[in-house]
Amino acid sequence: MIDTLVVDLSRWQFAATALYHFLFVPLTLGISFMIAAMETVYVTTGKEIYKEMTQFWGKLFLINFALGVATGLTMEFEFGTNWSFYSGFVGDIFGAPLAIEGLMAFFMESTFIGMMVFGWKRLSKGQHLLVTYLVAIGSNLSALWILVANGFMQDPQGAAFNPVTMRMELTNFGALIFNPDAQAKFVHTSIAGYVTAAIFVAGVSAWYMLRNRHMELARRSFRMAALFGVLATAGVITLGDALGFVGAHAQPTKLAAMEAMWQTEKAPAPFNLVAWPSQSEQKNVWSIQIPYVLTPLLTHTLTEVVPGVDQLEAQAAQRIKNGIPAVEALKALSKNPQDAAAMAQFKAHEKDLGYGFLLTRYAPDQDVSKATDADIARAAKDTIPEVSVIFWTFRIMVGLGLLMLAYFIYAAMLTVTNKLELPQNRWFLKLAPWMIPVPFFACEMGWLVAEIGRQPWTVFGMLPTWMSASSHSVGYMVFSLIGFVSLYSIFIAVEMYLMVRAIKQGPEEHGTPSAPVAAQNRKPQPSFGGGFAPSPAAPMSAHKE
Repeated sequence: MIDTLVVDLSRWQFAATALYHFLFVPLTLGISFMIAAMETVYVTTGKEIYKEMTQFWGKLFLINFALGVATGLTMEFEFGTNWSFYSGFVGDIFGAPLAIEGLMAFFMESTFIGMMVFGWKRLSKGQHLLVTYLVAIGSNLSALWILVANGFMQDPQGAAFNPVTMRMELTNFGALIFNPDAQAKFVHTSIAGYVTAAIFVAGVSAWYMLRNRHMELARRSFRMAALFGVLATAGVITLGDALGFVGAHAQPTKLAAMEAMWQTEKAPAPFNLVAWPSQSEQKNVWSIQIPYVLTPLLTHTLTEVVPGVDQLEAQAAQRIKNGIPAVEALKALSKNPQDAAAMAQFKAHEKDLGYGFLLTRYAPDQDVSKATDADIARAAKDTIPEVSVIFWTFRIMVGLGLLMLAYFIYAAMLTVTNKLELPQNRWFLKLAPWMIPVPFFACEMGWLVAEIGRQPWTVFGMLPTWMSASSHSVGYMVFSLIGFVSLYSIFIAVEMYLMVRAIKQGPEEHGTPSAPVAAQNRKPQPSFGGGFAPSPAAPMSAHKE
């Protein structure tokens, strides 16, 4: 059996690399389409300011994209180095969308980025606009294929286990692609990226407006970001509900953890607004509930019962018992693939094979035939993920989503009515840069809900996480974990340095109009962020940073 500490360190390493990588992904997904929208306005109206906007925000997109690629490539290698059993078990299914992502989406995106950057004088307006849209589409297609692969881990569809080869094999490529979990997660993740980009553009634009720099570009960018953000935030909240509805059927244990439902209650069940879950006692130490809300929220009915942890553990215990004959038959088939009796026994119980695998962790000598009722109960408890972590990360994500919706609604009202720059609204401009980290944090919380909520499975219901890792030493895993965290921290520092430098430099190199130079020696005024900002009458060029 693989050392439990090695499994935990493997999980921590992959989680760290994924969390770091996901700091780059949402901005890439969203700002690529915002750039395309800006260039569309330029092509249709001919106004040079929109070309300058496209080029300036495109420069920031390129910085983010380059470092995102550097952090993303490592993750695919980790499947082979740290999760070798998993790679062998589901490689036939998991490899297909990853290969398509690399060949179709990533290469398309990378190729057309070069044309987007260097093609302004070589392509017509329409041709360059097409290239920009292809970059945006390629970025989002990359997310699609990655989430198709992840969707299989969340809800394995379109594949079957072959007891002769001891591997999962693809049986229906269409079912793999159109897996409801994958499709719902793709739309939810993509629109979350649009929200991230909108807040980023609004924050940087507000920073310019506070300093009276590049005002025409900043005003127009802020207005586009505010309107884009209202639609995107409303969409991500709505589609988050749809994703929860899909997930409720695919992973009821995750749903029970998200809502801290320890006991199955009569419909319509109450909703735990906040609570303090205790995993060891399997109860909420305290909670604040809203009666009758949970059932319609999750099932869109008033009568469907939402199963709690007690019911789900009982169901898992029964599936574990049903999985014991499947594991025993699999051992017999590994010795003699022609054993007809063993094959018949396996076919009768194969849907519960994964639950039988869960039991091998506790069975004496990993022999499930020797497992006791206590062993089965321990394995059944493992099917419930960490409730307190999922409960609170989910609420943080939702709370930040509602905060961003309110922020964008107010931002849109101010900018549409031309009241954004009034003195009494200066506080809102100061708030905008501080909002930039919010969507990134919300995206990370969403990822934690999705991945921790899947535990104890690598492939839900089929392959336990503890079976999936490679047989490395603890020392190797500690060394590689420290190495990756250090390297990725450097990447984040480089990203922030390049982004801040490009923002401070501004879009001057693209010819953004500036105010006439005057009052060069005007006394600076204190401003948001601890720096100095010009008075409203001071020229932009006099305060170039």
